Amino acid sequence: MARRTTLSAALLLAAVASVGMNPTSAQASPPGTKDVTAVLFEWKYASVAKECTSTLGPAGYGYVQVSPPAEHIQGAQWWTSYQPVSYKIAGRLGDRTAFQNMVSTCHAAGVKVVVDTVINHMSAGSGTGTGGSSYTKYNYPGLYSSYDFDDCTSQISNYADRWNVQHCELVGLADLDTGESYVRGAIAGYMNDLLTLGVDGFRIDAAKHIDTADLANIKSRLTNPSAYWKQEVIYGAGEAVQPTEYTGNGDVQEFRYAYDLKRVFNNENLAYLKNYGEAWGYLNSSVAGVFVDNHDTERNGSTLTYKDGATYTLANVFMLAWPYGAPDVNSGYEWSDADAGPPNGGTVNACWQDGWKCQHKWPEIMRMVAFRNATRGQAVTNWWDNGGDAIAFGRGSKGYVAINHESGSLSHTYQTSLPAGTYCNVQNNTTVTVNSSGQFTATLGAHTALAIYAGKSSC
Repeated sequence: MARRTTLSAALLLAAVASVGMNPTSAQASPPGTKDVTAVLFEWKYASVAKECTSTLGPAGYGYVQVSPPAEHIQGAQWWTSYQPVSYKIAGRLGDRTAFQNMVSTCHAAGVKVVVDTVINHMSAGSGTGTGGSSYTKYNYPGLYSSYDFDDCTSQISNYADRWNVQHCELVGLADLDTGESYVRGAIAGYMNDLLTLGVDGFRIDAAKHIDTADLANIKSRLTNPSAYWKQEVIYGAGEAVQPTEYTGNGDVQEFRYAYDLKRVFNNENLAYLKNYGEAWGYLNSSVAGVFVDNHDTERNGSTLTYKDGATYTLANVFMLAWPYGAPDVNSGYEWSDADAGPPNGGTVNACWQDGWKCQHKWPEIMRMVAFRNATRGQAVTNWWDNGGDAIAFGRGSKGYVAINHESGSLSHTYQTSLPAGTYCNVQNNTTVTVNSSGQFTATLGAHTALAIYAGKSSC
């Protein structure tokens, strides 16, 4: 097995994927009127079920994304979830019964379920999996034998070489030959099993390392080929494999969005965000999955994280208010060791205890989900900025947001397209009065925001 540090670092680069659907189909990303996904990283399925009922449904989240359900290698580290040894639902986060109950409970709460799906590779070593299955790196009895893996058994070394990226091994993990009909059928069988349990979509982990035609073939074998997909294809300048190749299969995660948010919030001016999105060279909004951070990037330092406090909160507020892509809200746990697995083996007894950060439930973030749902389909209007780190903008006649990332408080009279009336500022539960000219005056403290929307008049 690869050294722990090497394995972890590599999975940090590759263990994320995006869920989307074919842009030629009737529904863009993701289907339905609620496009925010809460990513409950390494939560036990029983804990996810409770959270769907108590928080996600009532807050208006459209989706919950859960960590990989397949049987995997043993070990306390989070990345053991990304080394499957069989396609049985027998991992540390729960068995088949717990998974099925979670899907049913979340559906009853109005929340759809996306599964983090590891289909590029298997494990890096040998042993007995979390469900009792014996395995070696290139032999998984009853599932795969050495004939089902790519001929290149060395690690990926050249991202300018397409063949190397898609046929060699990601951090020493046995790379499945997804060009084989048998392998495609086995993967589709796993995904179809999840569909029978009611799963609504898939995040395709390490999609960059699978030829897009192979993924298209696998998707064509699904009982529901229009199931929501988002694919992890990390953009790299000058690399052989690019995110745009994958949009025909579904959504693709736009990593540049998260990278640039960190740079702008930390080192530049929020005023620059006036045309954030395609104008920055990103994927088309209809096929882009966006996030402030995910489980990989919060550990490798490429994006903002919970450790950035108010800056992180404001970046999430902006993402949920801004009409580009389908947003993921990362919700994980405190860590100092980047390899550390979840507290209590994934059991969440209560948010903000035992190290669980529950970012999806931070009031300033959670209340923006309803804002996003209420303003869906509305263009950006009435943009204002001070040339620095204070910005404000409307979403048609449905909502208005102001963000003050300056070091001091700021008072301003804002012009909106909202009808006159009293609104609740969902950022701090105070009221805002908009006059007959669509204006209101407010003072925002340093590193705080304001958000009002039609239909929310009282706090």
